[in-house]
Amino acid sequence: MENGKSRLQQAQEDVEEVKVIMLDNLNKTDERGSKLGELEDRADELLAKSKAFEKTANQVKQKKRWENKKMKVFFAIIGVVASLIIIGVIIYVSVG
Repeated sequence: MENGKSRLQQAQEDVEEVKVIMLDNLNKTDERGSKLGELEDRADELLAKSKAFEKTANQVKQKKRWENKKMKVFFAIIGVVASLIIIGVIIYVSVG
């Protein structure tokens, strides 16, 4: 009987050890789930911020493109005016 009792105690100790391991695994799983939830929240926030950044970047790009076009037109007008002045001076000098 002594041998049978020790087998029963060994089985109970093994069950208790498995129980502790399973509880530890459950706790770890719960912590991992919590961390994954936080990570998902941060990913959603980052996605929202990246979309806002993309929108702002496109607005700045369009603004700069418009400014660049205005500068090209301005310099073209300055070039035409300067050319007309030079042609006028040449004609004035050659006639006068």
